[in-house]
Amino acid sequence: MVEQRVKEIVLGIIAVVAPDADLSGIRGDVRLRDQLDMDSMDFLDIVMELRKRYKIEVPKEDYPKLATLNSCAEYLAPKLQAVTAV
Repeated sequence: MVEQRVKEIVLGIIAVVAPDADLSGIRGDVRLRDQLDMDSMDFLDIVMELRKRYKIEVPKEDYPKLATLNSCAEYLAPKLQAVTAV
């Protein structure tokens, strides 16, 4: 799976979790929580949505790997490839 597609998936989930967030200027190398003013519940909603939609379990110790859009893509790409043909 191409990392760009993973980024699109993550941004799609964020759009559901935080519908008022402006996703147009998201930088891949800056923490998502800082760019979107997300709280810990928003972050957990993203993790839960990944589990619900794609059956991906993200252990608590791996949460820091979802800090930026780039790190999300790097961490999730192999997991998403394993469960989907996208």
